[in-house]
Amino acid sequence: MERIDILVIGAGAVGLACAARLAAAGRSLLICEQEAQVGSHASSRNSEVIHAGIYYPPGSLKAELCIEGRARLYAWCGQHQVACQRLGKLLVAVEPAEQARLEQLHANARACAVESLQVLDARQVGALEPALRAHAGLLSPDSGILDSHAYLQSLLACAEQRGAQLALHSRVERLQRAASGWRVEGSSQGEAFALEAGLVINAAGAFAQRLAAHSEGLAAAHIPRLHLCRGNYFSYSGRSPFRRLIYPLPEANSAGLGIHATLDLGGQLRFGPDVQYLQQLDYRVDASRGEAFAMAIRRYFPALDAQRLQPAYSGVRSKLCGPGEPAADFVIQDSAVHGLPGLINLFGIESPGLTASLAIAERLAGTL
Repeated sequence: MERIDILVIGAGAVGLACAARLAAAGRSLLICEQEAQVGSHASSRNSEVIHAGIYYPPGSLKAELCIEGRARLYAWCGQHQVACQRLGKLLVAVEPAEQARLEQLHANARACAVESLQVLDARQVGALEPALRAHAGLLSPDSGILDSHAYLQSLLACAEQRGAQLALHSRVERLQRAASGWRVEGSSQGEAFALEAGLVINAAGAFAQRLAAHSEGLAAAHIPRLHLCRGNYFSYSGRSPFRRLIYPLPEANSAGLGIHATLDLGGQLRFGPDVQYLQQLDYRVDASRGEAFAMAIRRYFPALDAQRLQPAYSGVRSKLCGPGEPAADFVIQDSAVHGLPGLINLFGIESPGLTASLAIAERLAGTL
């Protein structure tokens, strides 16, 4: 039976970042991806924002890995010629009643060691973004955007240059404990396969829990419940009125950061994502939510022309919290947690997972 040193399951941003980092040690490494191309799910269906690390609880994995990952990601983009732009982001309190929440967000950012935020009053916000309605704001100069597809390709190229191999249309269906690692069974190109791996990294995103449930010896208590949450995006035709990313304040106990305005590298404006919990994976854009989008956007962009809003695409977050529940942290689970040597499970790697991907890979490398 074929044996490899490391098997990475899932070729999204985190899986590919892990492959690129761990292949550097000269070990044999295989990436298994069940889809026809890399990054088919959350890694290519998002806002393409490089987050500064403002929102997350101090000391959480999301906070620490977002801040470290942001620095690593900007450096990676420069080194590997991945297009990115440090646009900056404006977080706005639309009404005076939101001032206290804006201040709380600023205090949270400082507690997470994000010291670059600039406090703005209404006049200063208006000078930066005249189309924006705001009572006050915070400017985050470290926030930006990148070409997520080019980033994924750069990670894959780096991994392959270091000897890693990619198997598309290859689904891992079960893991069984072996004398020196794991016996891996699945199907590739429609045919069954089996191999042995010394280390298995489950970076399967929305499918991570399903694989974990078919991992021999892994107690059910170590498999957190998956909550699929779709975020719809609407594009805005014509010239953008904004030069920066625009974020309203997130609602209390909300599963998202609010319907915000983002730009792609070509200057195209889009709004989203919203929050829509699902029973199963479904990327159809719910065009009927356009009216709700318009109402939310007009709070901070009164001149919105709703006729210019068009359904664009959607992404599905792999959350560990359900509707109304507090936000959950990343789960990076190794043998110190579940007692099974050679198995690392990654659960709930939603936003800011893209920003944090290189830091997650470095964290895993440090534990091996």
